[in-house]
Amino acid sequence: MLIDTTLREGAQLFGAYFNLETRKRIASSLIAMGVDEIELGWVGQEDLPLFAEHALKIGSSTALSVWSPCREKDIEIAAGLGLKRINIGVPVSDLHIEKRLDSDRQAILRKLASAVRTASGCGFEYISVGLEDISRADGDFALSMALHAEVCGASRVRLADSLGQLTPLAMEKLVRKFRGKLNIDIAVHCHDDFGMATANSFTALEAGADFADCSVVGIGERSGIAATEELVARLALREGNTRYSTAVLKESCMLVASAAKVAIPRTKAVVGTDIFACESGLHAHALSKSPELFEPYNPDSVGTSRKLAVGGKSGRAAVRNALDEYGIDCGTDNLSTLTEAVRQLSLRLERPLTRSEFIKLNDGEVYS
Repeated sequence: MLIDTTLREGAQLFGAYFNLETRKRIASSLIAMGVDEIELGWVGQEDLPLFAEHALKIGSSTALSVWSPCREKDIEIAAGLGLKRINIGVPVSDLHIEKRLDSDRQAILRKLASAVRTASGCGFEYISVGLEDISRADGDFALSMALHAEVCGASRVRLADSLGQLTPLAMEKLVRKFRGKLNIDIAVHCHDDFGMATANSFTALEAGADFADCSVVGIGERSGIAATEELVARLALREGNTRYSTAVLKESCMLVASAAKVAIPRTKAVVGTDIFACESGLHAHALSKSPELFEPYNPDSVGTSRKLAVGGKSGRAAVRNALDEYGIDCGTDNLSTLTEAVRQLSLRLERPLTRSEFIKLNDGEVYS
């Protein structure tokens, strides 16, 4: 269901360089996460034979694949890696066929047929054909390419929204069109240029796609692709898919973000440090009574914890909860005064108060 391509698409991020040891650690975390397939890299990538050899030893039930352009010589090189799966990329939009390859539709169909047959002859048991830039392609021609790939022996077609043009409704329509005609697996590869990659990917799965590409913290070319941790969390915590483990998401994201030199925003879905932090009076009071009122899932499930603090947005109930948590009794008469003091100090500091600051404020200390 999920094809993680952190080590191929993600490694194409501007300025990202993963050495062999880092790639091994990322692969191990992805296997622990339970992703269905790991795209290990691309033909010609440095140390790929060594990395593929390592991945085959630890892969267990996770499928392993490699990406190759639609060229026979590259497919033959890929065959030397010992992998059973190959992902062959071929442009399907006239823009790419004509301006990038200086070719035409009939030539691309012949090229695709030759590539699939070469891959089959090289011993690949599962051949995936990626139709690049499908969102700007002629829909009927794109479908004919997919059907041609199936006739030639492909096991899967991957519909690549290469520039993030699609919306969830358009993605649903696209997948249903291909699902109605194909008898092989369908995958999607959604870029995030307009912030819809994860939504498009999940919609595709709901509409009948068998696989969705993703990368940890969504890294990839430009603004990246669908985020692995978001799809894993949704599938595991809301759809009940027991294959996936959310326990390793935070650690995996920190590993990849550090290696790629990408900062994780504190409000980042699933793995942000402050996604379970609260200082608002109404929400804090509700959380103290029943966490599920304002939490989509248990913080423990993604390796984080709830963080409640008092500050400029806190009311009497939130301050009372903080006092109870710290085992302090300030008396009912002093609660309003303390609440106002908390608000004023927080507004001056432009942040919530620390535990130490709150206790000292309750003890009557004055901050200059």
